[in-house]
Amino acid sequence: MHRASFLLFGEIYTLNLIAIYKPQQIWYNLYEDDRIMKIDELLRLADLGDADAQFELGDSYYYGDGVQEDYDKAVEWYRLAAGQGHAEAQFALGDCYYFGRGALQDYGRAVRWYTKAAEQGHAEAQCNLAYCYDQGNGVGQDYGKAIEWYRKSAAQECAEAECSIGDAYRKGRGVVKDEQEAVIWYSKSAAHGCADAQLMLAECYFYGIGVDKDYRKAVRWYKMAAEQDNVVAQHNLGYCYEQGNGVERDYRLAVEWFTKAAEQGYSEAQVCLGFCYSQGWGVPQDHKKAVEWYFKAAEQGHVRAQHNLGACYTDGEGVPQDYKKAAEWFTKAAEQGFELSQNNLGNRYYEGIGVPQDYKMAVKWYKKAAEQGNALAQLNLGVCYLNGQGVSKDRNEGAKWVSKAAAQGDEHAKSILKDLMK
Repeated sequence: MHRASFLLFGEIYTLNLIAIYKPQQIWYNLYEDDRIMKIDELLRLADLGDADAQFELGDSYYYGDGVQEDYDKAVEWYRLAAGQGHAEAQFALGDCYYFGRGALQDYGRAVRWYTKAAEQGHAEAQCNLAYCYDQGNGVGQDYGKAIEWYRKSAAQECAEAECSIGDAYRKGRGVVKDEQEAVIWYSKSAAHGCADAQLMLAECYFYGIGVDKDYRKAVRWYKMAAEQDNVVAQHNLGYCYEQGNGVERDYRLAVEWFTKAAEQGYSEAQVCLGFCYSQGWGVPQDHKKAVEWYFKAAEQGHVRAQHNLGACYTDGEGVPQDYKKAAEWFTKAAEQGFELSQNNLGNRYYEGIGVPQDYKMAVKWYKKAAEQGNALAQLNLGVCYLNGQGVSKDRNEGAKWVSKAAAQGDEHAKSILKDLMK
């Protein structure tokens, strides 16, 4: 059977489906107990033009069931069955074009085959066709048509379609925004086992979207999604245990769930897990392991991981102290707009630590952080203006930035401001 590859929230989801076959044909039940099909028999029937056999043969090649996996041959057989109007084959062929398996990726052709299957009432094809309209892949973006096809699919209790309708109501795409209606659809989908709907329902309870805020209910749904290996839910459940939201604070369980998500490559969980190792929360303190997890996340572009690596190299925690590498990691995070790294990088240019001393560069990074409201950067920028370092000396501009820092409670800024007012 071909597994449906749902297109939801930009990710690929799979679900085992029961294909519908003509009742008078019994060849596919010959080895039902152990699900072993005779490829020779499939070939004989397929060569005679039997669409079911052609589709099943396509699946055999697609999944390497009884034959060596071969997407090209899978597409050949799917195409023959699809040409005879076989809905499952049309859907499978649509997937092949969408993901570029056995054929060049072509969203337009994917839409064509999804449409043919969808018009025959194939629920998963209807859902994927809706997604294509939703994203504008292979067809003009049309939220109205997306909702139309999602509803057709949802009428057949397709959980992914129900979840997507919930998302549409939450965002107001193709329908009038209605967070309570979104919760109704998420609930339907979650009850049908959709992990993403369970995650979204948990988010609604956690943040009070369309329902009263309820951390306990949020934890319940996070856990259901997490147990289906949803990485975001695993991370969020770990966060709940770390913070004690809806459950008793338990760092050991927090680490357990962070680890599950981190091992699947989820960068946010990798950062949190690294921090737990650095603090000794739920695990023995281990700065080397902290660095290992920060590095995994940093390589994916995670700004806090990059910043934390900069701090580790600065302090020599888990790695040999190396100011140059510290500056390199602070730069990566700073260039993504992370204010703490921008201020730190400004400090390094100001002092010439790990980089050549350069007051102009220091001012550049202080200003970027200061404009985001970072009090230390505001103070540092103000001092640069007062001293004429990297910029023309300007008492008024300096006082302005020092005042901003003082307004946020910075005691050093208050002291400088007091002196300026004498």
